[in-house]
Amino acid sequence: MKLCIKNGRVLDPASGFDKTACVNIEDGIIKSVGEAEAADETIDASGKLVLPGLIDLHVHFREPGREDQETIAGGCRIAAKSGYTSVVTMPNTNPPIDNQALVKFIKHEAEKSGLLNIFPAAAVSKGMKGEEISEMGELYTAGAVAFTDDGKPVSSSILMRRALEYSRMFDVPVMAHEEDHLLVDSGVINEGKVSASLGLRGIPNAAEEVMIARDVIIAGLSKGRLHVQHISSGGSVEIIRNAKKRGVNVTCETAPHYFSLTDEVVRDKLALAKMNPPLRTEDDRMKIIEGLKDGTIDAIATDHAPHLMNEKRQEIEFAPNGIIGLETAVPLMITKLVKEKGFSYNEVFAKVTCNPAKIINIKKGEIKAGYDADLVIIDPDKKVIISDDFIASNCKNTPFMGAELCGSVECTILSGRITYKA
Repeated sequence: MKLCIKNGRVLDPASGFDKTACVNIEDGIIKSVGEAEAADETIDASGKLVLPGLIDLHVHFREPGREDQETIAGGCRIAAKSGYTSVVTMPNTNPPIDNQALVKFIKHEAEKSGLLNIFPAAAVSKGMKGEEISEMGELYTAGAVAFTDDGKPVSSSILMRRALEYSRMFDVPVMAHEEDHLLVDSGVINEGKVSASLGLRGIPNAAEEVMIARDVIIAGLSKGRLHVQHISSGGSVEIIRNAKKRGVNVTCETAPHYFSLTDEVVRDKLALAKMNPPLRTEDDRMKIIEGLKDGTIDAIATDHAPHLMNEKRQEIEFAPNGIIGLETAVPLMITKLVKEKGFSYNEVFAKVTCNPAKIINIKKGEIKAGYDADLVIIDPDKKVIISDDFIASNCKNTPFMGAELCGSVECTILSGRITYKA
């Protein structure tokens, strides 16, 4: 089977390639980029961007345990609609992904869907209890690409050290959810003017920053690969920037909501804007954008977290943390970073293609001869309105409902097969 994508603006963030060209695909592999070749099927991408298939380092598909919120098959469908061809699933399911059988189950379910490459992350600790290190070697052999107790911090410094040391054997990252529970102290939203005016307990920036500082020091000691998840604070950006300058092997991600919103939105959206870490201030938002611009922040990950609306409509103190993020990711990146802040497309999309591919050591995220034909076609100027009709997910828990943004995913291709077409 030969496929030709012609007349598109081909962007390859890994090499900096940016010109109108044709991508020629044969038997699921990129054959060449340049002049059009004879093909069984041709896609005209005139006026559109042609990019490597997007890679998300941080999603929650809820299976096993909460299939009423999301299933692996459903998550694969939503990811394909959103332009993603590869994702890393988090292990905080019920039961947690802490054994070979569950890692293999996730991979098997993804293969059945045929819509998405899923790379499971496995738990750092057995049962995600933070007490005993998981069987990392067995989990890696089963297909785990990273280790994390996401949703919980690794509070034990010695366990974090051992995990970072052990993971060096496999050259995989330990992904850290950075949160000092004692400093969180039953907090609900960011500590500041908004929490005070709403009479809600606040979560200080320090709850995140203290743990990042600790883990950066431990990473330097252990020589392991630390990946800091969903950073939200300006102070976190500075800690990681300084650590990189000192040669610490640390990478990090943020999420679209942290460069798009502030805690002010909680006044209107209430629990729909409740997440962990919480939305911070405008100063933090601008420092997150600065960190994306200067390369301190390596990746943009959605932290896609489906919750049923009846769960989110509780009083904010009792509602669960998290929002859906896959379907709004491309419009937010294009609108908030390219259109409003002047980022180039290659600058932005490096954060969801080649950079995350390097973090988890997969041969993905580039438009290059010999690579899998995982691609996405995007109309960067087409307006989208975030609505019930736009959101295909079973769960609609997003603070962006009603927003008018730019950037529409028109087609997603996995190994040369069209998995989504608008």
